[in-house]
Amino acid sequence: MTRSVFRSLVGWATSRPWLKRFATKTSFGNAVASRFVPGDTLDSAMAAARALRAGGISAVLGLLGENVTSPGRAVAAADAYIRSMERIREEVDLDCSVSVKLTDLGLGFSRALCMSELERVVGSAERSGTLVTIDMEGSTYVDRTLNVFRDVSSRHERIGICLQASLRRTPGDLETLPAECVVRLVKGAYLESPEIAFPKRRDVDAAFVRCFVSLLARGHTVHVATHDPRLLEGACRTAERHGVPWSRVELQMLYGVRRDLQTRFTRQGYPVRVYVPYGDDWYPYLARRLAERPANMWFFLSNLVRMR
Repeated sequence: MTRSVFRSLVGWATSRPWLKRFATKTSFGNAVASRFVPGDTLDSAMAAARALRAGGISAVLGLLGENVTSPGRAVAAADAYIRSMERIREEVDLDCSVSVKLTDLGLGFSRALCMSELERVVGSAERSGTLVTIDMEGSTYVDRTLNVFRDVSSRHERIGICLQASLRRTPGDLETLPAECVVRLVKGAYLESPEIAFPKRRDVDAAFVRCFVSLLARGHTVHVATHDPRLLEGACRTAERHGVPWSRVELQMLYGVRRDLQTRFTRQGYPVRVYVPYGDDWYPYLARRLAERPANMWFFLSNLVRMR
């Protein structure tokens, strides 16, 4: 099965409410999810962050949820993000940042509401000394996300943005970033048409390298978010060859994915940070992880066999 076909099947699965209900209501679905999502609560995320820190790995907390449809849910999401930063402020020994989705703050139906709630979140981040990184969502949200980021970053320093190397437009987008941004560079996990995103892995990988080099050359701080060992190793060699300080380059991976790489790069002395998601809305997140890295399907199958 080709990667594009696999991603199409995953896209179909995420659009079927009955399949989501089955996955989230069964012991199998929840057992599999626990590999990639440490729990429903902030307490579970903080416990995972402490465990990572014991191994020399930093964390970025991500509340699961997106595409809210009411002001009340957007305000509740902002409140949850703020609570996470209050907890981070209490845990002085942890190195944690926070990742936010703008559609979780209402961007899908009200830019004004999204801006006001994001201002609350970033204000709390500044008081706690925490970095907030804005996730990049599907291609229909790229322009709105970048516009919000440029607006808020003109008033606040502790905010970063995510860019997806798979999107054909990204080289142009990075040219419009304000000076000295914090950028999380990912391949991209959303199912997009070939006109919008590169369909072949080798083209995505090549775009990732070009974007990384361009971002460094422009003076940005780059969080290299991938599980591809070739890209991670290449990023490390490039930074070392050009004398880029490690305060400007960081390796980021996902909770439960390629733990071997997380340990390996940490032991080699590189800064590693792991994205720790939490919450009960894990189904779309997990489906995208499968689309991004089909090898994760083997974990599902092995769990299914053990549970029979």
